[in-house]
Amino acid sequence: MLVGKLDLQHPLVLAIPAGGLPVAVPLAKSLNCQLDLAVVSKITLPWNTEAGYGAVAFDDGYLLNEAMIMAVGLSTTVVTSGLERTRAKVDRRVAVLRKDRPMPDMTEREIVVVDDGLASGFTMQVAVDAIRRAGAQKIIVAVPTGHDSSVQRLAENVDVVCCPNIRGGHSFAVASAYQHWNDVSEAEAEKLFLDFTVSRSTNPKSKDNN
Repeated sequence: MLVGKLDLQHPLVLAIPAGGLPVAVPLAKSLNCQLDLAVVSKITLPWNTEAGYGAVAFDDGYLLNEAMIMAVGLSTTVVTSGLERTRAKVDRRVAVLRKDRPMPDMTEREIVVVDDGLASGFTMQVAVDAIRRAGAQKIIVAVPTGHDSSVQRLAENVDVVCCPNIRGGHSFAVASAYQHWNDVSEAEAEKLFLDFTVSRSTNPKSKDNN
């Protein structure tokens, strides 16, 4: 990925699970750096779990898509209920995937945030906001594919966006950019993260970025 061409001195790769793990693991290996998780989740519509009206981050921060909320006529009660439900989901995934460990120190570090793609960009943006609050020196977004409008919006809020496959159109779907697409389960994400962590801890050539 294009990230390898950047001059990163003290990088930390943060994968957005679950789909970001298969992309982030080889990237962290190529950079020979620490990998951790930025657990976030979109707030889904009550009648369509594929569509969302915002997102919640691991630090309890959230972002709402006010235009979507108004367009579909969601009440304050529904919005609040969805927000609390998604916060509970994020808390549970932090417990399962990160075992409630404290997040790594991000101050004075270059954070590479990785996902499998950018559709609306809200999930990535809420992760970026949380990482910025944690004191990251530099934020790089790395995704294989993304919608042009989402890439442009994020580019205004981070230092670098690395996205080799940028496309437009109303029918954009992240999965359509892949020759072989499989949804990554929570169990698969947990195993990928654990295997990387164990491999890194036993590799004498690994840099100590903790």
